Amino acid sequence: MHPVRRVAVVSTGAVQIHPEHVERTRSPLPWWLLTSRRWTAPRPINVYVIEHEAGLVLFDTGQDRASVTDARYFPRGISGFLYARLARFTIGADETLTAQLDRLGYDIADVRVAIVSHLHQDHIGGLAELGHAEIIVAEAEMAAARQRFAELNGYLRRHIFLPGLRWRELDRGLDVFGDESLTVIPTPGHTPGSLSLLVRQDGIAPLLFVGDLTYDVDLLDSGRVPGVGDEGGLAESTRKVAELSAQHPGLVVLAAHDPAAERLLAAAVSPRSVTE
Repeated sequence: MHPVRRVAVVSTGAVQIHPEHVERTRSPLPWWLLTSRRWTAPRPINVYVIEHEAGLVLFDTGQDRASVTDARYFPRGISGFLYARLARFTIGADETLTAQLDRLGYDIADVRVAIVSHLHQDHIGGLAELGHAEIIVAEAEMAAARQRFAELNGYLRRHIFLPGLRWRELDRGLDVFGDESLTVIPTPGHTPGSLSLLVRQDGIAPLLFVGDLTYDVDLLDSGRVPGVGDEGGLAESTRKVAELSAQHPGLVVLAAHDPAAERLLAAAVSPRSVTE
């Protein structure tokens, strides 16, 4: 049996962040956020697409194009200023989630489950298109998004708590379809409820989608953590990934904004086929 028939990646645009965002330095976040003049080269905003025999699954939903076309998308005032300092986005008209799925031969209506690594805006941009799907998220992440000053921690609630969405909140890991092919794993650190997804299928290397636990798998391999999030939590989840790598030889780690992710995924699934 081969329950996972295809694994692919699409990108809903590009993002530039500060180098201190990618790798933690001695400078505290408020300092580099306000003073850094350096920006990385554009990085992808990845959505991972898993065709399972039980239905189409997404890991993350990308960035909403309205974030670059609608001046009202981000908050005003100090919050809006901080969002502008944190990241710069470029999203083309053909880089919406629906358009990118269509490029792979899927309809947005095919999506059965969307697993959201965390609720920052560059991971929840497709939620408005997924009222028909089950949205999996951590309880701790939903709690963080409901806090009084959540906006200052990266949670734009009016783009998260949309009417009609079917949320499934987890307080632990989850075998999504009960066949051990897709396993959700808590990896807090970047946010309190960050999740990763382990994909196992005969014929391809084991895959681990990690959201923003890292922005560069080479940094992750050497134990270096990003500059955004709880340092202790990031370090602990990084150790968890190392343990998973030992348990699953050949594990390929795929992050949301790692420029190497598309190449790494292609190498993991080719030339071996995952179809029956």
